Amino acid sequence: MNIDPVNMVPWSSDWLWSLPLSAMAVVIHVLGLYVIRQKFDRVLLNLHHRGIKFIALGFMAGTTVSVTLLHGLEAVGFRPLHALPDKKSSMLYSLNAMTTFGHSGMNLEPHWQLMGALEALNGLILFGLSTAFLYAIIQEAWVRLQRLPAPGSRPI
Repeated sequence: MNIDPVNMVPWSSDWLWSLPLSAMAVVIHVLGLYVIRQKFDRVLLNLHHRGIKFIALGFMAGTTVSVTLLHGLEAVGFRPLHALPDKKSSMLYSLNAMTTFGHSGMNLEPHWQLMGALEALNGLILFGLSTAFLYAIIQEAWVRLQRLPAPGSRPI
């Protein structure tokens, strides 16, 4: 009797690849949020009068774009595995899975299909982190901007 461990657990390769890739994506995401936060602090520390509000608002928009680019960077998991034919397909599939949009019309090979579902689960975690981060950044920016002296007043 032949016992094939891969056929006994048909999605074992999905788990073996998905778990480290998911953990790596979260680490990259948290490090990326940390870098964005450092830049945010530098900009807001240099605000000395209310006329700078537009710069702070622009920076908050830039923070949102930075977080979006961070998600794009993390959406490359399928390419090194050759689970899809090219970079564009891999990016589209990953972003569809991460956002749970799922309308790309692409399917993974059967032995990678669980990985697509696990990427969607990881996407929920990453977008939850991003949402919490952006909410905290906006809250802090509002508090800091309210503490700025009025135009024409002298700093204490």
